[in-house]
Amino acid sequence: MKNPETIVLTPRSLHKLKFDSQGLIPAIIQDYQTHEVLMLAYVNLESIKRTIKTGKVTYWSRSRQQYWVKGETSGHFQYPQEIRYDCDLDTLLIKVQQIGSACHTMKGSCFYRKLKIIPRGPWDAGALGHHDDPRKKSA
Repeated sequence: MKNPETIVLTPRSLHKLKFDSQGLIPAIIQDYQTHEVLMLAYVNLESIKRTIKTGKVTYWSRSRQQYWVKGETSGHFQYPQEIRYDCDLDTLLIKVQQIGSACHTMKGSCFYRKLKIIPRGPWDAGALGHHDDPRKKSA
């Protein structure tokens, strides 16, 4: 995409984003030079403001219920180069200059593992090792 649709970043434009009921929006983090997807994390309005103010990407930790700056303890900072939003305004793409590893396992990306797809004819529940959905109540 050569010429992305651009909105000027202002407090008013940030409120156009669709945050979930907890005030969070997922952010896909991508290396701005290699385009490799590095990680997925969550941000809220305040963490976006902190990212812009400090020049270091700040996230909201859902498990610890606090803000965290990537690299604060490891030195593997992420410097934002561009922030994009998707067509539904409910996901961000933050392109960063990554210093060191992006993953806490010291891998370059959190997406270093893969699921192998093995074609098996009809894709039925048995072929996928699918179990009953625990959310569905039995009659």
